[in-house]
Amino acid sequence: MSKVTIYTDGACSGNPGPGGYGVLMQSGKHTKELSQGYRKTTNNRMELMAVIAGLRSLVRACEVTLYSDSRYVVDSIEKGWAKGWRARGWIKADKQPAQNADLWALALEQLERHRVKLVWVKGHASNPGNNRCDEIAVAATKGGSLLVDAGFENKSSEMSRSLL
Repeated sequence: MSKVTIYTDGACSGNPGPGGYGVLMQSGKHTKELSQGYRKTTNNRMELMAVIAGLRSLVRACEVTLYSDSRYVVDSIEKGWAKGWRARGWIKADKQPAQNADLWALALEQLERHRVKLVWVKGHASNPGNNRCDEIAVAATKGGSLLVDAGFENKSSEMSRSLL
């Protein structure tokens, strides 16, 4: 199995607001950066999209050390919460709907393809890989080709309809 190090970060200008993710991947002498910006989304969605994009870009199963400054992402995976939500039809232990179920489904699918060790790092601190991902993610929020985060838009539409 190839060994890959992946750093991920999400950014959002406002929450919700324009957002983006950044990914820095390293394997041997090879380095790759990924990013994408979205017109309106949330920071948690961008953190998850970074993880999905990084893992999805691997063409075969790999041994991955994945660094994230998101407790939401790391704890939900490491503590088994996300798998529990999936097992209960995307319902949390408190009987409330799990947020971002569309992305959690994709993240779990990607995590199951690889052997992944998650490492939480303090954001905006002394980790060069995380700091680079933050730069990439922030730049993506300001890019000229911002996409629509359909999962966020659909959730917002459903919430609006339920308030009528």
